[in-house]
Amino acid sequence: MEVIKTVVPTSIAQGTPVRPTSILVVGATGTLGRQVVRRALDEGYDVRCLVRPRPAPADFLRDWGATVVNADLSKPETIPATLVGIHTVIDCATGRPEEPIRTVDWEGKVALIQCAKAMGIQKYVFYSIHNCDKHPEVPLMEIKHCTEKFIQDTGLDYTIIRLCGFMQGLIGQYAVPILEEKSVWGTDAPTRIAYMDTQDVARLTFIAMRNEKASRKLLTFAGPRAWTTQEVITLCERLAGQDANVTTVPVAVLRFTRQLTRFFQWTNDVADRLAFSEVLSSDTIFSAPMNDTYQLLGVESKDILTLEKYLQDYFTNILKKLKDLKAQSKQTDIFF
Repeated sequence: MEVIKTVVPTSIAQGTPVRPTSILVVGATGTLGRQVVRRALDEGYDVRCLVRPRPAPADFLRDWGATVVNADLSKPETIPATLVGIHTVIDCATGRPEEPIRTVDWEGKVALIQCAKAMGIQKYVFYSIHNCDKHPEVPLMEIKHCTEKFIQDTGLDYTIIRLCGFMQGLIGQYAVPILEEKSVWGTDAPTRIAYMDTQDVARLTFIAMRNEKASRKLLTFAGPRAWTTQEVITLCERLAGQDANVTTVPVAVLRFTRQLTRFFQWTNDVADRLAFSEVLSSDTIFSAPMNDTYQLLGVESKDILTLEKYLQDYFTNILKKLKDLKAQSKQTDIFF
């Protein structure tokens, strides 16, 4: 991939005192990013969050105790000032669905990494995708793999963490629709994904950051077990106490739709994202053995949250709230 050079005023970095606890979280408002921010604050880090200018400010980050700075990876000139006084960059960012994949995930990341190198950032943590090196036909995965290589070639001290899938994403995809008796979407493919709680990802990230043995290493974080879509739906049905209305999309339809959208330039980005969906709907297993990683980081496998426990806690809490609301509704009927 073509690398765009970013001009960085190197004088900014010279003579600037840097505390090892000073970190910049990029993509701090996302599913993973906000958990990284919370964990960092809980562990006593000085947290600065790079956030795009937006109509609705990220006030919750300030409320937690983080500093928020506005910048945009697609505008390289806004990046250098955010790095002044920073020791470690934790890169959780990814492009928005409506944006071309290259804009943030490649061009923006290259600009950020170049700035980090030029300004003497001492540690760079990058989140990638498991098996990204095995699927060059998928633009997002190819970009992640190219970014990994770009970071490794800079000479920066880095830790690259490949992820399989987040448990949090299953709530909106399956749990809520089942409770609301709406359709849930699945495929007829035997894909297995080892989902992990983002809080565990954040916790292991900071353990890795402080561990010299994880320096310049590529790690994969995977949950305790890999699940098929049908297994996840069945688990949600059992915990919710009701059946799901499942709409199955054959993998062949995904492939045909991807090929069809390639005929129209304005749908190229749709086709790119469908390519990723196609991989997620194949017979690929998004999981990895974690024993060596646990040993490296000094972590016990029993301390990693299972999907069963995560969903059980969610359904227990939500069903209790629904029960309480129903009870309040009955009391209202009595008094009024």
